[in-house]
Amino acid sequence: MKKTISALKFCAVCSVIMSSFFACDKDFASVESDVLGDDNTNFQTNRESLPILAYNKKLNSLQIDGLTSNLLGVFNDPAFGQTTASIVTQVTPSSYSPDFGDDTVIDSVVMTIPYYSRITGLDDEGLNEYTIGDSLYGNAEAPIKLTVFKNEYFLRDFDPTAELGDVQYYYSKADGEINVTDNFALNGSSTINFDDHKYTTDTILAIPSFIPSAKRILLVTRDEDNEVTSSTNLAPSFRVKLDTDFWQSHIIDQEDNDVLSNASAFKNYFRGLYFKAETVSADGHMLMLNLASSDANIVIYYSYNTTTGTGDNATTTTSNSTYTLSFSGKRLNTFINNYNLQTLADGNSTEGDDKLYLKGTEGSMAVVDLFPTDEDLKTFIDNHRVLLENGEYKKDERGNYILQRLINDAQLIVYEDQSMNTGGDEDFHKYDRLYAYDVNNNIPLIDYSVDPISNTADPFNSIVVHLGQRRENDENGQAKYKIRITEHLNNILLRDSTNTKVGLVLSTNVNSTTNAKILNSEGSEVTNVPATSIITPRGTILHGTNDNVSETVKMKLEVFFTEPKE
Repeated sequence: MKKTISALKFCAVCSVIMSSFFACDKDFASVESDVLGDDNTNFQTNRESLPILAYNKKLNSLQIDGLTSNLLGVFNDPAFGQTTASIVTQVTPSSYSPDFGDDTVIDSVVMTIPYYSRITGLDDEGLNEYTIGDSLYGNAEAPIKLTVFKNEYFLRDFDPTAELGDVQYYYSKADGEINVTDNFALNGSSTINFDDHKYTTDTILAIPSFIPSAKRILLVTRDEDNEVTSSTNLAPSFRVKLDTDFWQSHIIDQEDNDVLSNASAFKNYFRGLYFKAETVSADGHMLMLNLASSDANIVIYYSYNTTTGTGDNATTTTSNSTYTLSFSGKRLNTFINNYNLQTLADGNSTEGDDKLYLKGTEGSMAVVDLFPTDEDLKTFIDNHRVLLENGEYKKDERGNYILQRLINDAQLIVYEDQSMNTGGDEDFHKYDRLYAYDVNNNIPLIDYSVDPISNTADPFNSIVVHLGQRRENDENGQAKYKIRITEHLNNILLRDSTNTKVGLVLSTNVNSTTNAKILNSEGSEVTNVPATSIITPRGTILHGTNDNVSETVKMKLEVFFTEPKE
């Protein structure tokens, strides 16, 4: 009689095997039958390498609004080329129909945008020291040109060309087809050049040579005698004073105007700001900014007079107040890509590609077909399920298929191209993370949701069972990744889940699972991409599955299983 294995029968065995995954430096360690004594077990462990297909998918016209963070600056990827990122954002007043008082005078206007920073220790005074290196790309000492304009293009909330109530999305146009100096976006029906819609009468801010600082910011309050009465330390931020005349005329002087009466009127009147980044030299840097932070704002500090009494009894008092504008509302990230070192294009979906190009912003991803043909899928199922004489598969009382092979672990092994140019920095790809998702349904794989390791404060060390981390050198001296998809395959075997293709992208934050749409992609193989892949300017090159790729570095699917002894 043929022996069979149910999912529950070997749960204890699975626990032993799974514990070994984490015990050996995140590599698989198979449990040989002699652990329990060969004569005392009726099962054995084994492994197989399954043929898969992986190819490139060029990404165009990606959704650039609604991103969790935004990039600003110039980044030179040594393997791909240069990306320039700028930002267009609405601003929102803290209140409407304001009363600024009489004889109002602006004392100062301060714009603050916190950097993503991390405390590294304490200085000699016992105060925090910081790094912004986790969200800074490129050369921190290489300046960029930064100019801030008043944006005159109206960013719509709803799409007038679609059904009533449909949200207006904005998409990237980073190819430099029109020119490589202006920042463009697509709204689904037309191309927008934000450089044609900037308020040119006054420039809000111009910094010809901007370099970010990781130093904390000390704020002090002084009395009338210039004595310090209090002080506050802020985490590293982009914090600058702005011209008061501009804000006097555009905000304070509009006190009795309807443009400050409600959100709709204000959005149409003051359509936001355009942060334009440009190169200064061949080098540069790029920052990830959190404009959605409660500490990101423009604060107008002003004084006004209040008069009480009349005639000889009249008394005038001068008071101070503030008016705050946040960066909430619609916000876009525009990109200009000059990939002069590497051409990105759709790959060979029939034979697979030699190399796979994973690139952020408007870049490229890889599509992995775990079972390239129907026959591949059928063979996999036949090898693992119990086949009845009538050609059907045996099920248990709950409707799940009974297995003759129980998958203990399934790993997508991905090798990095060692010939990739890193600009001489051997640690350039040290903190890269790969993110895998279900291309058909635009959701994370089921293995993501069952990963026991989640770290919201440190994305690099989060979801490391499923998505793994880059290993510097394996037994062949190659850098590689391991993407565990055990539950994904078990879902196919036990519950007849649909075989879906897997998308691979580079990610700066694997904790983020939101999607970004692709314009006019209905009916296409890839309709969405993880938004986290858009807000990384970085890229990497992996070995693919084409027959030309050496077996030692070819991407592969390895399955470790338990089966009865014959």
